[in-house]
Amino acid sequence: MHITVTNQPSLLELKSMEIAEQMTLLDADLFQKIEIPEVLLFAKEQSEERSPNLNKFTEHFNNMSFWARSKILTLTDAKEREKHVIKFIKIMKYLRKMNNYNSYLALLSALDSAPIRRLEWPKTIMQDIKEYCLLIDSSSSFRAYRTTLAATSPPCIPYIGLVLQDLTFVHVGNPDYLKEGVVNFSKRWQQYNLIENMKRFKKCEYNFRRNERIIRFFDNFEYELGEEEMWQISESIKPRGKRPVQA
Repeated sequence: MHITVTNQPSLLELKSMEIAEQMTLLDADLFQKIEIPEVLLFAKEQSEERSPNLNKFTEHFNNMSFWARSKILTLTDAKEREKHVIKFIKIMKYLRKMNNYNSYLALLSALDSAPIRRLEWPKTIMQDIKEYCLLIDSSSSFRAYRTTLAATSPPCIPYIGLVLQDLTFVHVGNPDYLKEGVVNFSKRWQQYNLIENMKRFKKCEYNFRRNERIIRFFDNFEYELGEEEMWQISESIKPRGKRPVQA
């Protein structure tokens, strides 16, 4: 009996641009399935069960982030960890060009996570991460990201977390009705503008070709490490108050 063994490629063997394209196709597929009523409902009720497509999209974001962290922390060699961080930074550059803010921020949240950030990296890597963080700087109500998004033409995949945050803020901070049962049209107008801004990105699709080899490599972004394990590995590499242990 003949068994065909297919060797799984490594992250470093795949082209950064092609990885970014396939991440974007997966994101776009999930983003297109999100229905506007479930976005409004989630902002009102915070119910995952009643917003299934939205929930899948946010889960995908979290899985991607933890997958990237695991890819880095499961490497025992310091130089290999460094190469993988550089690779993720290259992928993020392409994601930014593709207007895929979802995957861009998922990878950024991985590189900027405490278990990874606390390890000592070359100055160039730290500068790149710091520069990338400027886009999603939460000071001034995410002004840099909002300005960038406003100037972005479709196709685009926005960071859904900020959309939900804004809608929740509008819902909680404004009553549905004013005195004597008058509809609060100001609240409705704010909700409409937020939803319309999201809808304009759903009208245009990416024309990348699906690459099954890379899709298989992602393996549904299954990650090996939980949060506690990540901290244990991080502290084994660099004990508290000490320099990292070189493999």
